[in-house]
Amino acid sequence: MPAHKMTEDEAWSFLGSVPPHTGKLATVRADGSPHVAPVWFAVDGREILFNTGAQTVKGKALRRDRRVALCVDDERPPFSFVIVEGTVELVEDVGELRRWAGIIGGRYMGEDRADVYGERNAVPGELLVRLHPTRITAEADLAD
Repeated sequence: MPAHKMTEDEAWSFLGSVPPHTGKLATVRADGSPHVAPVWFAVDGREILFNTGAQTVKGKALRRDRRVALCVDDERPPFSFVIVEGTVELVEDVGELRRWAGIIGGRYMGEDRADVYGERNAVPGELLVRLHPTRITAEADLAD
């Protein structure tokens, strides 16, 4: 199939694909410089969720400025990518944090390890981040 812009449904299907791709989250540091960090994530309807520590560079950046960009790509030929821009909501509810940490951990490490990741990441100082998209750019089959 020749290179093409993905439809919204294709983009969300790509984001929720198995095996999952790692996202690269872009935030802005306090001094205005860029920061990019890998994140595991899950899709909930038309939103993206991930965890981070409140005291990490990205955790501090998200508290200061809720605007982010997340790039998810398939590094294998014929190469595809989705870039999601939007704002985030920070959730500190331990029940929600545990639920989503388990879903995310299970997605990347297997269902048999979901509870381990849920328990490990549902602790004080961890945040559940809900990304509300405002713009999506997505292209598929770039090298075809």
